[in-house]
Amino acid sequence: MTKTRTPGNRTHTAMSPVAQPEITEPSPATLDATEPAEPSSATAPPISTDTTENPNAMGPPPERSAAPPFPVVGIGASAGGLAAFEAFFSAIPRDIQTGMAFVLVQHLAPDHKSILTELVKRYTRMQVQEVADGMRVEPDCAYIIPPSHDMALFNGTLRLLEPTAPRGLRLPIDFFFRSLAQDQHERAICVVLSGTGSDGTLGAWAIKGEGGLVIAQAPKTAAYDGMPRSLIASGHADDVLPPAEMPAHLIAYAAQAFGQATRPVAPSASSEDTLTKICILLRDQTRHDFSQYKETTLRRRIERRMALHRIDCQGDYVGYLRQDPAEIEALFSDLLIGVTNFFRDPDAFAALEEEVIPRLFFGKPAGATVRVWVCGCSTGEEAYSIAILLREHLETLKQVFKVQVFATDIDPRAIAQARTGLYPSSISADVSAERLARFFSEDPQGGYRVQKVVRDLLIFSEQDLVQDPPFSRMDLISCRNLLIYLNGDLQARLIALFHYALNPNGVLFLGTSETVGEVPALFAPLDRKRKLYNRLEQPRGAFALTEQALLRHCAPAGILVNGRGEILHIYGRTGQYLEPAPGDAAMNIFAMARDGLRRDLTIALHHAVTHREPVRRSGLRVKTNGDFSRVDLTVRPEQTLLDGILLTDFYLIVLETASPQPAAPGTTAPDTADANPEPNARIAELELELRAKDDYLQSTREEMETSNEELKSTNEEMQSVNEEIQSTNEELETSKEELQSVNEELATVNAELQTKVADLSRANNDMNNLLAGTGVATLFVDHQLRITRFTPTATRLIKLIQSDVGRPVSDIVSNLANYTDLTEDVQAVLSDLIPREHEVQSRQGAWYLMRIGPYRTLENVIEGAVITFVDISERKRNEDAMRAARAFAEAIVDAVREPLVVLDSDLRVVSANRAFYRHFRLNEADTRDRLLFTLSHHRWDIPALRDRLQGIQAQGGSFEDFAVEQEFADIGARSLRLNARRIDPGEGQPGMILLALEDVTSPPPEHLNQPMPR
Repeated sequence: MTKTRTPGNRTHTAMSPVAQPEITEPSPATLDATEPAEPSSATAPPISTDTTENPNAMGPPPERSAAPPFPVVGIGASAGGLAAFEAFFSAIPRDIQTGMAFVLVQHLAPDHKSILTELVKRYTRMQVQEVADGMRVEPDCAYIIPPSHDMALFNGTLRLLEPTAPRGLRLPIDFFFRSLAQDQHERAICVVLSGTGSDGTLGAWAIKGEGGLVIAQAPKTAAYDGMPRSLIASGHADDVLPPAEMPAHLIAYAAQAFGQATRPVAPSASSEDTLTKICILLRDQTRHDFSQYKETTLRRRIERRMALHRIDCQGDYVGYLRQDPAEIEALFSDLLIGVTNFFRDPDAFAALEEEVIPRLFFGKPAGATVRVWVCGCSTGEEAYSIAILLREHLETLKQVFKVQVFATDIDPRAIAQARTGLYPSSISADVSAERLARFFSEDPQGGYRVQKVVRDLLIFSEQDLVQDPPFSRMDLISCRNLLIYLNGDLQARLIALFHYALNPNGVLFLGTSETVGEVPALFAPLDRKRKLYNRLEQPRGAFALTEQALLRHCAPAGILVNGRGEILHIYGRTGQYLEPAPGDAAMNIFAMARDGLRRDLTIALHHAVTHREPVRRSGLRVKTNGDFSRVDLTVRPEQTLLDGILLTDFYLIVLETASPQPAAPGTTAPDTADANPEPNARIAELELELRAKDDYLQSTREEMETSNEELKSTNEEMQSVNEEIQSTNEELETSKEELQSVNEELATVNAELQTKVADLSRANNDMNNLLAGTGVATLFVDHQLRITRFTPTATRLIKLIQSDVGRPVSDIVSNLANYTDLTEDVQAVLSDLIPREHEVQSRQGAWYLMRIGPYRTLENVIEGAVITFVDISERKRNEDAMRAARAFAEAIVDAVREPLVVLDSDLRVVSANRAFYRHFRLNEADTRDRLLFTLSHHRWDIPALRDRLQGIQAQGGSFEDFAVEQEFADIGARSLRLNARRIDPGEGQPGMILLALEDVTSPPPEHLNQPMPR
């Protein structure tokens, strides 16, 4: 949790190791983007080393790859991330090489197979693959984290780790971003997209600390804006963009920052002048001098800002700074990057807890104060970590101590955030569950808030470590990973300043890459590996010895007290006048004053407090060791100015032995025979004593009145506070009831949602089985005629594969013969919402009934079209067979010479053969659908015939040789024999009657002897 901070630097911290034991990686080191981990020294300047050769690293150095380095973009998302992924990858131009690798980390359910890889493939032409352990990242490739794994980047390869945290507490995005920062340094880029919570915020801080680029999705474009807002609120997002605009920004940034040749190591004179001008502009606007900031780091920070603004020349950047004061603030913020976390570097904090914290309290009396100074506290994580260790140790002690932790930083925004004590939920990765429960409370707005029992130990203030006066009388100073960013001269100054600020045997806590330098007379190592140092006392000179001797032999005793008599400081030897009072230990001068001094001391101090003027009492008889001595008492009001505030509640009590009074001239010693004092002298002495007691009583009475007034005022305040507490308690009770109600509603809603999810899953399964079981080929398209879904049967008619989802239907080759209007028909249905049907035939000869209808949601919203293909090949064959059978039957009937007619249930003519029309000289068009009894001018309206036919229609059966004699207008009188039979067409269908007629008239009419027309 260490951080570094002075003018030009804020907590650049080495992140906690991200890899499990099977991965060997460098130990945490507080470095800038590409800065080597050299030990800082107060006397010797830092030695430049290669970034891959860290002297503090554990294990062999990483292998060097022959391929040139390239940026790696880590993309983190949670809920709503799929739409953001689609917008991001769809915006990457397909005709260029980005030169970057993309690693996607999303919150995935561990018990479900992820299809994210297949989904991302639809939106990009680059290679997309799910990560396997040991896979090396390559440019222009996308890598997807598999479910139920944490992932880290180490030496350019992706490592998969079994998660150790419970499912709800895992922070896979932070985990990967931290490893990305350690592995890629300034070439690390992170993008935080849609999601709830704060995962990714701490990892983004680490990337920003290494000089990388941090981008957050614009909250308005995110389905869930929790993660982007958390990052934006931290103040470390370089850009806030919609996903569709991010690729172009990344490509331009990479070309500007990494596309140029490496700059020469030795800076030119003009470059030095430019840096000086930039430092002057920073000093004028921010009050902080960066001229003693390490030049290499300063250059990298400036070049990073230049890359963000597409500026090539440092001189142009100076002009840009002069035109835009906001850019000066942005550069100042970049130089003060606060990368820190709770209990960072756990081994060092364990050593602090076991070796240092107990010795801070050892030997101190009850009620004493333990003072700690945390320099460059950033947003307060390290200061709170140390305060938690102090609080835990206080709970193990039987005595009561006062603890003060002074946490300082030059960034007012970081100090303001530290004072709130509110941190994202992702701190659970650094703080144990036990400490989270004891010292933090969950905030209603999200995250964890430090509890008051820890917060009251800290005092946060804005301070420039270099320019402002330091604190003093400190028992512990923590200044971790700050010195490595300063030049040698400033390092030496700060080491001397820390020595001055510490108490004798005080402890200095530095970062893993820092030392106190070659100054053995100031500090000695307590734990060299953990960078814990003990303050050494410097030899005292002759002047100090002389001063101490004079104080022992010549100076009066002095006690500094407040208006209540509480001792603040004792100067000189006071045993002759003061002694500890029996009972509980107390540092009150009234309780410690010896007999003969207490009463006059009380009166004198009360007078001095009331009238603010010196008071002197001479010749007081003070009892010491069974004897009396004469003492002169002086009480003087004092005042001092602290931080611009005048403090007046100080009173200096001076006690000194009274000088002997010389005998008056002309007096002689009394005669031994006349040794008894005269009565007048005794009376005078008693009067003086009585007057003194009156004064004491008057003083006591005034003090009592003052105390009564204070008690009344206090009582009124307590009553007011009690009313406020009661009001607050009522509000809390109301809030509790409201929260209980909301909780019950949420539980109900959750149960309903679970039921709906189960119903939806069941309905989805039913739908899939229905579509697959019916065998109906179905195709779903959206408004743009892009395929959204299809059934397996549809692949027989249209050549589809799973990757065709999302493609226009017009791009797909169909298996239909002589039908090319599918696109036009679908467009027409979407336009007028009128379904359409066509019978279409495949190239294999199968027939289908194609129906095109609009796709309607439950809200009656049209979201596309549904195309179905029903196999009607069997129906087509049956229709052909029926047509053939009908034609065959009609041919037989037409060949019969006797008249035949078919009647329906209403005795209307359904059909008749040609012999009927010829015999009775009727026209087919005028005969069909007419009642039989209306034919031939109603000559067929024979009651007996009507009864016979209606009887057959009602009861079934038949009749034969029914004789009819009738005169017809066209053919004359005829003798007919009628045969009739009911035809039953099937269940539920009305019956029909077949009526056959035989003309037995002799001779037959002449027109009957003519051949029938064909």
